[in-house]
Amino acid sequence: MTSDRIEQLFEAARNRILILDGAMGTMIQQHKLEEQDYRGSQYANWHCDVKGNNDLLAITQPSLIYDIHCAYLEAGADIIETNTFNATTIAMADYDMQAESRKINLAAAKLARDAVEEYNHRTPDKPRFVAGVLGPTNRTASISPDVNDPGKRNVTFDELVEAYTESCEALIEGGSDLIMIETVFDTLNAKAAIFAVETVFDKQGFRLPVMISGTITDASGRTLSGQTAEAFYYSMRHASPFSFGLNCALGPDLLRQYVAEVAGVSQCLVSAHPNAGLPNEFGEYDLQADEMAAHIGEWAKAGLVNIVGGCCGSTPEHIKAMADAVADCAPRVIPQFEVKMRLSGLEPFVH
Repeated sequence: MTSDRIEQLFEAARNRILILDGAMGTMIQQHKLEEQDYRGSQYANWHCDVKGNNDLLAITQPSLIYDIHCAYLEAGADIIETNTFNATTIAMADYDMQAESRKINLAAAKLARDAVEEYNHRTPDKPRFVAGVLGPTNRTASISPDVNDPGKRNVTFDELVEAYTESCEALIEGGSDLIMIETVFDTLNAKAAIFAVETVFDKQGFRLPVMISGTITDASGRTLSGQTAEAFYYSMRHASPFSFGLNCALGPDLLRQYVAEVAGVSQCLVSAHPNAGLPNEFGEYDLQADEMAAHIGEWAKAGLVNIVGGCCGSTPEHIKAMADAVADCAPRVIPQFEVKMRLSGLEPFVH
């Protein structure tokens, strides 16, 4: 990302609430793809099933992913996320595709870049940006997978760093404007991602803005690894993120109090992209676009957010309704705080 695009991003964030895109998986599911669709010609003879590997579609069905990006841009998204939520070597192991990870990240970033450039060419006065996504992986570094062996781990910090480094390098090479570490359920995983990203920045001699978005897993108000939203922020603030926020797991009604908690302590922009409600008995999301937009509009009027979008169950219709709902709302003003020591365990400690 050039220094001009970084300045464009910061200028846009100063002037208005930015719109993030919505769910990728929800949109892919609408196409009811079969095994052969996922394989494409490139992986027609792959030795195991790959159906469900949505990240692979950046290679095997690029026009489908490109069209989804364009649908969100048409709906008003300022920032679109690369289709790389599960593209690390660690997550790709489910399909024995660890060696394809870099290729997938690179292809996905290029698709998002192409879509953004198409829309930037149409309306140069409204710049759009690509967020290179680093997902949480399907492993947790701080929780044992075996209730009978509390000390057991199925991934190490160094393994996470290695995986995130490869993905981050490819996302930058493909044209990402910023890096998003998202759906964080384990703070230690996120710390590994931050370490990897900072290492890549140092190696390449330039920095990109970094978004960090955690997940409150249930009504306890904590991440899966046990931290409150405020404690999680204090654990991450050393990275000086462009934005910090929450996504996934909850709908906007249940997530609001935790967004407010984050907004009250964050010395950076605040983002939020909730699910379209909670899944029903069929695993589908029922919250309609106008209902979701009403919640997000109230958050904006309350001065809680700088960046809003949708997670599971959301569609371009949801994103357009949100964009309309916040169009006349000022972005959250970053508060100034007295200098104090701010620490975190599972709970925050401010002294």
